[in-house]
Amino acid sequence: MTDRYCVFGNPVSHSKSPAIHAAFAAQCRQDISYQAILAARDGFAASVHSFVAAGGRGANVTIPFKEEAYRLATRLTARAQLAGAVNTLLFDGADILGDNTDGAGLLRDLSLNLACPIAGKRVLLLGAGGAARGAVAPLLDAAPAALVIANRSVARARDLAQGFGRSGSPSACGYRALAGQSFDLVINATSASLAGELPPLPAALFASGSLAYDMMYADGGTPFLAFAGEQGAARLADGLGMLVEQAAEAFLLWRGVRPDGAPVMAMLRPIDPGIAARR
Repeated sequence: MTDRYCVFGNPVSHSKSPAIHAAFAAQCRQDISYQAILAARDGFAASVHSFVAAGGRGANVTIPFKEEAYRLATRLTARAQLAGAVNTLLFDGADILGDNTDGAGLLRDLSLNLACPIAGKRVLLLGAGGAARGAVAPLLDAAPAALVIANRSVARARDLAQGFGRSGSPSACGYRALAGQSFDLVINATSASLAGELPPLPAALFASGSLAYDMMYADGGTPFLAFAGEQGAARLADGLGMLVEQAAEAFLLWRGVRPDGAPVMAMLRPIDPGIAARR
């Protein structure tokens, strides 16, 4: 019998997750179906319960529902508890296990696919929402020289940083306070790229040899990556690798086998150079 999985989001039509999980299923010889479901912004819980009632076995969760998914889960993995956000759900009757595979996917893409170790680097994380929350603990575990969290709401950035003080002491600030600072790795975890927008960043953020990384992905790049290129970032990378690697972690949770992300990335990445040439 075919097992059903999905991704919930709003918007969600842009999602590559159905193609990724179809490729994983073929690679691992698993009988599953996977669809994208547009949930109303005030109807996430209802959409989840409806999917479970129809036989759903698990789900991915994307913008803007990761923190709501955290509250909906009846059990949480350790990394989801640390993140305060959930991007992967596993259903077993009335039990809903919440996990967060974002950080693992990000670190695997940075260290393995991009050959960009974090140890000793100055890292800037833009945003303090669900995507950023999943990244903080894994980034701290990788021993950066410094981790700065910047957000429009300084209070929210500080709340996030203080929640991880025991893991390493990230600092927090607003975007204006970044003026005069430079970083080896700048990660955009905001949703601005989905709207074709750019966080209000000062110039000269990118140190010599730096990597600019946007967790969002778009054929032809994003406003953040265009800005980074103009400001002298040595390398640009969008979030396609992270998307594939976090999906592989979710697939492992659901099916007990971890697929190889490399051939799926090769399938999805446009042949036209674009961002791929700068990875």
